[in-house]
This record gives sequence, structure tokens and C-alpha cells, in this order.
Amino acid sequence: MPTYKIRVFEKEGVFDAAGRGVLKDILDLGVNDVRDVRFAFSYYLGGDIDEPKARRIAEELLIDKIIQEYSIEAEGGNTEDERTIEIAYNPGVMDPAEGSVLKAISDMGVMGIDSVRTTKEYTIIGGVSREALKAIAEKLLYNKVIQHTVKTGDRGQWTGGRGQIDYQFKLITVDLRNASDKKLREISKQGQLFLNLAEMRAIKNYFRKLGRNPTDVELESIAQTWSEHCRHKTFRGRIEYREATGKRKIINNLLKSTIMKVTKELNKPWCVSVFNDNSGIIKFDHEYNVCFKVETHNHPSALEPFGGANTGIGGVIRDPMGTGLGAKPIFNTDVFCFGPPDFPQNRLPEGLLHPKRIAKGVVAGVRDYGNKMGIPTVNGAVLFDEGYLANPLVYCGTAGIMPKGKSFKKVKGADLIVVAGGRTGRDGIHGATFSSGELTQDSEKLSGGAVQIGNPITEKKMLDILIEARDKNLYSAITDCGAGGLSSAVGEMGEGLGARVDLEKVPLKYQGLSYTEIWISEAQERMVLSVPKEKKDELLKLFFEEDVEATVIGEFTRSGKLELFYDGNQVSGLEMKFLHKGLPRITKQAVFRRPKYQEPNFSCPQDLTGILKKLLSHYNVASKEWVVRQYDHEVQGGSVLRPFVGIANDGPSDAAVVKPRLDSQKAIIVSCGINYRFGLIDPYWMAASCIDEALR
Repeated sequence: MPTYKIRVFEKEGVFDAAGRGVLKDILDLGVNDVRDVRFAFSYYLGGDIDEPKARRIAEELLIDKIIQEYSIEAEGGNTEDERTIEIAYNPGVMDPAEGSVLKAISDMGVMGIDSVRTTKEYTIIGGVSREALKAIAEKLLYNKVIQHTVKTGDRGQWTGGRGQIDYQFKLITVDLRNASDKKLREISKQGQLFLNLAEMRAIKNYFRKLGRNPTDVELESIAQTWSEHCRHKTFRGRIEYREATGKRKIINNLLKSTIMKVTKELNKPWCVSVFNDNSGIIKFDHEYNVCFKVETHNHPSALEPFGGANTGIGGVIRDPMGTGLGAKPIFNTDVFCFGPPDFPQNRLPEGLLHPKRIAKGVVAGVRDYGNKMGIPTVNGAVLFDEGYLANPLVYCGTAGIMPKGKSFKKVKGADLIVVAGGRTGRDGIHGATFSSGELTQDSEKLSGGAVQIGNPITEKKMLDILIEARDKNLYSAITDCGAGGLSSAVGEMGEGLGARVDLEKVPLKYQGLSYTEIWISEAQERMVLSVPKEKKDELLKLFFEEDVEATVIGEFTRSGKLELFYDGNQVSGLEMKFLHKGLPRITKQAVFRRPKYQEPNFSCPQDLTGILKKLLSHYNVASKEWVVRQYDHEVQGGSVLRPFVGIANDGPSDAAVVKPRLDSQKAIIVSCGINYRFGLIDPYWMAASCIDEALR
């Protein structure tokens, strides 16, 4: 299959922002022999293509003729002091540009192009050694978790698409019934299940009673459902708490004895739905309710900052979309905590990305998704401390609005299971279970597959059509396909009933996925709907007309079991009761020793101006405008108070005010508080301080 490479770059004399930014980072790295960096974006087009067709696509679609030009593969060339590093996505990692470019080419009336791959090229100009070039590439330009450098001789292996690998079905079982405790631990570790010994024993005993061993997909389903991300085992567990004074207390469930308890005791009439759905719902006015959800995406962002943050905000946007019968997202918020951006490279522990790189990638990831979704990012915070070197805090949140009558959902037996939105690939395998593990220097190698790249264009199209389908009452329940993939979404929706899924019907990004990979993949931009059979045709027609893929993959039953099939072969028959109620309760010990601090004795400084300048230059005090200005605050037209206020709109505001309904004067105020250093002294009063800061 012929492949043409179209290389797009800035015209001579036009400021190359990407290249100049990399040049600055290279100089910061201590490599001083580089004179310039030139950036190019390349498209590999495969299929029925010739040079005239490639030139038409380049000139009419891929370049901005005012500031850019292009070359076809055979036209390029480097001088002796130029070194070009070309970066591509790894096989199995979604290329966000692929779908949009293919669609645009088709809309042009150009037929026959069946694959698009993109790369980034950095041409390093100067007398740079191979060792320095390798350091530049690995520390600044690409991440092994999702990318690789392209060598000319290797291009044929990936430029023609993903390849069509036929999957040959083979049922795999795991011998638990005869496994020793040592073997149980090995199975959990090698399979990246992140289950402890008590949990593995519970699974072993369950299948012993059934008289058989579990299949691999059954074991994966249990691990996902019992993961920290999905089950919140620590919060729900039993805590044996004691203080240094000897005072002891048993806390049976942290969630129920704290947040849930006070919410229930207050019993506020404006609380519509709490602790029941993908996000909490409160009253807004007599016609509408609003919902809000925040969650972290720390581990993935530590491994791949852009992808981790990108899918973090993308996932939390889907939570309001999957709350009740679906809410329209109205604003985003985010809080980031990183290591110091000037942390010495030679002191960085092995296996960690530099905090400056993490910060840039995280900010870019949230910007890329939120802006493209058309959702204003109006609130947040950015802090720096060495405590966040290994594991940054990436805290994203989204609020949504829905009609009061669409705030609740109920899955019905005999409803069809429909998956809509993006296709399923190998991206995101073990993302849910990965959240239960500890980050180590080997996490990149062992859990790199847990990281994905999002596609906000697909999610935006799906959001628009879901709101229309909701208003036409075409489905009875909906949830997002996030951590755990179909395993989580279908498993949770069918908890009180049962479900049957035919896995071969799930649309795939490329062939070759096993039944287990299809089931636990965390490929982004997917929602699962419970659709009455009489509404199926109308719903599928609506989605088809808006170019959003929707497929019936099974139905909810009343069997009480999670029954999975692949080409007619049963691969799972788990009882829902064990899947959702069989988790052994975790018990942990907690000790609180109140630290003793004394006010330091110091002489009053004479140079107060110098001290003030030093304080203002501290990373936690200095302006965060370089972050905030990257986010769209105006989209949807409802922003009343933005992140910056004052005559010149350059003073940080205490809170944002958003009008979700443009025909109403009623608004939502959003603010936040954070004081992590107070937590080192007293966690309780830290929380109180943060609430006070947010409210005042």
C-alpha cells in the first residue's frame, strides 16, 4: 500500500513557537551547543494515493498558506550539523489527529485514504553529540510510555496502519483452586491485579465452591471491581485508630462516619442525589438541577503528564454526562500540585520525570481537552513542593446542568446494552487496578499500558447527541465507560439484575484484541446506555445521522450473573452478588502523633524590600497567569466573574461566577481552598481552613 509523507513547517522568517520553546528547554538542560530547533508536523497517508492527491490534501487541508509550507517525503534533507528526531505514537496508542484528518479528507471528496499516522519532528541545529541528542530526546521530546523515536528503516512497520492481526480464540483459565499463598501473590503481581492475599483467598474459595477455576476475564473483572479506584477500599474499610496518648477508636467506615454521616444528619432539601451516582446533584432552580464531580488522575499523570491529565479531565467530564439521564457540562475546575520546577536534574530519583516537564504536560493536557470540548475552565490552583516529586496531584472537576426530571435513572431487565462513542483498543489496560498500586521506578515499564490519549472531538460529538437522545427519552439509564472499561460500566449497571454481553460485537480500533482486552480496555470517549428494545432503531438512527458510532452489544437480564460470550463461547459466568459484595473488608491501623512545633527565634531582617521580593518570587506566591491564560474562560457565554478581575483583568479573583442558563439571572459560584502545609501540623484543622478559604 503506497504511503506519502507530508511534512508541514513554518515558512522562513515566521516565528517557530514550538521550536523556540524546545530550544529554551534544551538550554535549561545544560546543553549549550544547540543554536536553533525547528519543528515540523508530519502526516503519513496510506491507501489509494498518488503525489497529486497528496499535494491537494496538503494545500487544501493540512497547511495554513500564510505562515506554513510543506514538503513531500522525497524533497527533504538535512545538512551535516542538523539532527532530526522524529516522534510517533506507540502501536495501540490512539493518535488523536487520525480520525479528524480521515473525516476531513473524506469531506473534501478524496476517496481511498484508509490510514493516517502523525509524527512530530524536531531538527536540532548545532554541534551536538549523540549522547546529548539522546538525552534531549528522552528528557524533553518524548515519553517511552506512549511514544517512540522513528528510524527511517522502521517506517514501513507502522505507516500503513495498525495491521490486521487475526485473533484466534482460546479460553484461558487461571489455576487458583490449588494455588498456595505464595502462588496467589505471584498471580496478583504478574497479572497487575493489585489484589492482596486476603482478596486472592476469597476469590480462590469462591471458585472452589463452584468446582472450577476462573477464566482470565473473570479474574480481571473481579480485580477491576475490587480496585481502590472503583471500590474505595481504604475509605470503606475498618480503621483501628489510636493516638499517642493511648486513646483508641474503631472507625468502621471512614466515608459513612464522616462525609456521609453529616450529609445525612443535615438532610438539606437542596441535596437531590448524593453518594449514589457518578456525581452529586443539588437543586439549582424550579426547573433544573446541577451536579458536580471532582477526581484525581495522579498515577497516570506521573507516568505520562499530557495523557494522564488529558484523560483525567476527559473522564471527569463524562461523569456529569453519565449522571442521572445526562447533564450538560457547564464549567471545569482543576488543582495541580507539582515538585519544584527548578529541582536539580542530578537529584531526581530514577524513573521519575522532571517536575517541570510534568507541570507543562499536565497543563497542556487539561487545556487540550477542556478547550476543545467547549467547556470554560474557570477555577483552580497550582502549588509546588518537593513532596509531589514522585506523585503529582492532578485534581480535575466538572459541573453540569440537567432538567429536574432527568436526575434519576433505572436499568430495566431486557433493556439492550448499547456502547456509544469511541472504539475500543488496547489503550488503558489495567488503569483501574493501577490506581491501587504504589508508584515505583518500575511503574513505567509495568503499568505503561494504563495510560491513554484522549480524543475530545469524539467526546464533544457524543455529548451533543446524548443530550438530544435524553430529551427524546430514548434510553432508561446511562453511565460513562471510564476506569475498568466495559467491565466497570456494564458490571455496575447490571449489579441488581444481570447482564449478557457478546464481546465480538464491540467496535474495535484495530483487529487482534482478545476477549479479555475488549472487556477491560479503558479506551476513552465511550458511554454505555440501557435502551428499551422498542427505542433501539430510533436511537441508532439518531447517532448514525450525527456520525457517532453506537452498537448493541448485549442486554440486561434477570439472571443475577455477568455472562460474557465471544463468538458463542462463554468466557464468564460470575455471580453479581460475589462480584459486588464478596470483597473482604480491609482493616488498617492508624496512629496520630501530634507533632510539636515551636515558633522559631530570629532577628528582625533589615532589608524588608528584599524579603518581600523573595516572598513574591516564591513559586506558590508568584503569578500563575501562564497557566490560567491557556484556558478558555468565555466559551458558552455564561462566565460572569472570571479567574482574573480588576480594571485591567489581571488580578486573581477569589471565586468564579457562572450563569448556566443565559435566560436567567441565577448563577453558580465556584471556589476552592488548599493548604497542604497545614496538614503537616494538623490534618483536621487543615480541612477546616480549606473550607473557610473557599467560602470566604
